[in-house]
Amino acid sequence: MKILIIDNDESLRFMLTEFCKHAQWESDTAENGREGVEKFLSENYDVVLIDYHMPEMDGLQTVREIRKHNQHIPLLILTVDERQEIADRFLEEGATDFALKPVKAPDLISRIKLHAQIANMKNVQEEDEDVFTAKGISKGTLQSVAQFLKGYREPTSVDVISKKVGLAYPTVYRYIMHLLEEGKVKQVVSHQKIGRPKKLYKWYTH
Repeated sequence: MKILIIDNDESLRFMLTEFCKHAQWESDTAENGREGVEKFLSENYDVVLIDYHMPEMDGLQTVREIRKHNQHIPLLILTVDERQEIADRFLEEGATDFALKPVKAPDLISRIKLHAQIANMKNVQEEDEDVFTAKGISKGTLQSVAQFLKGYREPTSVDVISKKVGLAYPTVYRYIMHLLEEGKVKQVVSHQKIGRPKKLYKWYTH
């Protein structure tokens, strides 16, 4: 497997390269989005790690540019920013998932493995009838969330789905909202003894 690391922080580039070595993957690095896109277009990669805050071309512009050339490769965003609106903007441009800084090796390695597997499944099952596509929605990721919900009988929270499927909370939330719009998932409000009612989700069986 070959990973492209796009980050302007030299120490982080080194650390991520070491993570890849530990997982026995090849890796290339780029100091900014512009250089990253050039490398992406000249080589074949399986996953791209992209920092949000970078000079010249930030993470959002980088995702946009890569998606012009490749709709399927997993793009994982590295950020300290946990705001939902930032996550939504990235997902709209085509980002696949998020890893919050400081990045931990086991978490990042498992995310990379998961998304590489999803991308491979997606290439094999490109024309699956029961898969929906929309801007910022990856077929493979959508399938993972849908499969989990289909096999989970009780209504469950975004937090639980996030932990079980191995995807970041903002990613799962966006895909749940998409499935809700499609009428594939229904929302159940659970009234707690203390605190606000909790929103739970389950696969909609007619």
